[in-house]
Formats: sequence, structure tokens, C-alpha cells
Amino acid sequence: MFENIRDKIRELVRSLDYVMSLHAEEEMENDSLSILDIESVLFSGKITERQLEPLTRESKYLVCGRTLDDLEVTVVAKLSLMGKLVIITVFKTEGDEYEH
Repeated sequence: MFENIRDKIRELVRSLDYVMSLHAEEEMENDSLSILDIESVLFSGKITERQLEPLTRESKYLVCGRTLDDLEVTVVAKLSLMGKLVIITVFKTEGDEYEH
């Protein structure tokens, strides 16, 4: 359903054309995840949901995939107006429940 967005996200990761929010970096550290884990999720994962920000009307995407250690993780990201991928947050996913 979101194949074009998925492909664009993968292209931006491949070219290292992304930025991470401070919140995403803190969550990575809290969950003992590396940037390689996040890249693995974005390369192997699928977009499970699109959400619209109420104020800005920007779309953000939830990408669920596997880390290098085969943990299920969700990455929340958006495409910026400047053409970069912005990683907003990350969290481990356990089935349908989230671990924060």
C-alpha cells in the first residue's frame, strides 16, 4: 500500500540522508539499540500505519521490522519538506503491545 514511501525511505537511508530527533536517540539508548538496528528495521520492515499530524497535516509513518538481533522494533519517521528522512522515535514492539 505504501510501496513508494517505503522505497523513498530506503533510498534516503541508503544515502545516509536522514536525521534523528533527540527523543529517538534517547529511546534507542534506553532500548539498547544501535543505528545499524534502526537501519535494519527501515530496510527490512513494512509500513504498518500512516498518521496525520493534526496541526501541520504532515504524514508520519510507522515502520515495523527486525533488528540485527531479530528484535521487533517500530520506527516512526516522516519525510521532511527539505527531502530528508526524519526519525521521530523508535520503540521495541511486542506483538500488538508496545514497550516504552
